Amino acid sequence: MKPKILVIDDEAAIRDSLRMILEYEDYEFIGAASGQEGLAIIKRDAPGMVVLDIKMPGMNGLETLAEIRKIDESVPVAMISGHGTVTDAMQATRLGAFDFIEKPFTSERVLVTVSKGLEVRALRQENRALKLAMESKYEIVGDSPALRRVLEDVKRAAPTNATVLLLGESGAGKELVARTIHRNSPRAGQRFIQVNCAAIPEELIESELFGHEKGSFTGATEKQIGKFEQADRGTIFLDEIGDMSPKTQAKVLRVLQEQEVERLGSARTIKVDVRVIAATNKNLEEAITRGEFREDLFFRLNVIPIVVPPLRDRKGDIPALVQHLAKRISEEHNLKPKRFEARALEALQRYRWRGNIRELRNTIERVLIMAAGESVRVDDLPQEIRGDAGRAADTGSEAQTSQAMPAAAAVTEPGAASPAAGTLREFKDVAERAFLVQKLRENNWNISKTAEVIDTPRSNLYKKLEQYGIKQEIDG
Repeated sequence: MKPKILVIDDEAAIRDSLRMILEYEDYEFIGAASGQEGLAIIKRDAPGMVVLDIKMPGMNGLETLAEIRKIDESVPVAMISGHGTVTDAMQATRLGAFDFIEKPFTSERVLVTVSKGLEVRALRQENRALKLAMESKYEIVGDSPALRRVLEDVKRAAPTNATVLLLGESGAGKELVARTIHRNSPRAGQRFIQVNCAAIPEELIESELFGHEKGSFTGATEKQIGKFEQADRGTIFLDEIGDMSPKTQAKVLRVLQEQEVERLGSARTIKVDVRVIAATNKNLEEAITRGEFREDLFFRLNVIPIVVPPLRDRKGDIPALVQHLAKRISEEHNLKPKRFEARALEALQRYRWRGNIRELRNTIERVLIMAAGESVRVDDLPQEIRGDAGRAADTGSEAQTSQAMPAAAAVTEPGAASPAAGTLREFKDVAERAFLVQKLRENNWNISKTAEVIDTPRSNLYKKLEQYGIKQEIDG
C-alpha cells in the first residue's frame, strides 16, 4: 500500500475526483471537509502529505496550513488554488506550501505533485535523521562540576549573538562546545562553518576566509566564496585563532567591526551577518606581549570567554565518556559492543590524559579493535595507562603519551628502538615522532622555522603534531 494522502476541501466533488485519481494509483485516500477535521486527522493518522484548498468557509486554507505547521513541520502541503490571488500564493509559500494545483486539474498534474511531495517528505525525514546523528556525534557527555560550569556559560551565551572565545588545551572539546552554542542559538537552522586557522597555509588563509575573484592571483582559475560569506546568517568557528598571521588578524578585525568582507581581487565589500566563535589553546595575552597577536582583536573576541576544562579536571566523566565513545566507535567499525571491566575503568580514570578527549577516543578505538575477549580488561589497555606509568603520570611525572601510537612514543632519539614497537608501522611512527621532537627542540619550538628546516609545509607539520600528540609542555 502506498502512503496516505489527506485531501482537505469543502467541496465533495473535488474530494471525490481526487479520491479516484489517487486510489487508481494505489494511494490511500483520506478526505476532510474542513480545516478542523483535517487537523484532527493529521494528529491521529500522520499522513504522507496533504492537499489543501485555499478557499474554504470557516477556517480557510492559509489558517489551516499555519496550524498544520505547528503540528508537524515535516509533512508536505500542496495547495489547491482555483480563484486564489497572488497574495494568497505568496502567503502560502511563506507558511511552507511546496506546490500549487490549479483548478481545473488533470490526473497527471495531481500525481506529479503527490510524487514530488512524497520525495520532499523523504528528504526532510532523511535530513532530520542526519541532524540527529550529527547531534549525537557532537554530544557533550558528563556531569562533573567543571563541565556543568561550562554548560551554564553555554546556556547563557547561546541565545545571544555575542562573540565567544573558547580557551582550553588541544583535544579538550572546544569544537563540541562551539557546536552546542550554535545548536542552541537563534541561528541553529543556518550553517556552522568551521575553519582550522593552523591547518591552512599562511598564503591561502585569506582566500579561504574572505574568498577571491577569478584571476586575482596565480592559480585563481575560478571565483571562490570565502568562509565568512558561506556562514552568512549562521556561525563561523575560527579554531586555533592564535596561529593566524598579523595581516589576516587585521582583516578578521574588520569583519567583526564592520560586518563586511572584501574578496581578494575585488574592491567591492559584501555585507555579512555572522556570529563568531573563536578558540585557542594558547595564552593570547602572552602572545600580545610578544607582539604576535593584536590586542584590539583580542578585545573583540574576548566578549564571552569560556574555559573548557582538560579531561584530568573532570575525571568523574570518564566512565560515561568511555561508554559513549565505545558505542559510537563500535557502530563506526561494525564491531560487537564490549563492556569495560571495573579495573579497566579505574585505570582510565587514574591516567593523566595529556591529549584529553582526543587521546581517550584513540585509546578506546585501539582497545576495542585489538582486545580479544568480549570485555575490555585492564590488561588490554596500553602499558602506560594500566601500570605504574599511569599512576606516575597522574602525579606529574614526565611519562610520555601519544594520541595515535603506543607507549613507544616515549622514545626521544631518532632511530631508537622500543620494545613496544612491535610492527614496522609502529617503528616508523616512533622514529618519525622522535625526529620531529628533536627538530622542534633544535629550533626552539618555532613551527614555521622547523617546517622550513625539514622541508615540509607548515600545515603538514601541524597535522603531524596532532597525530603524534607532540606538545612543547610534554616534549620540550
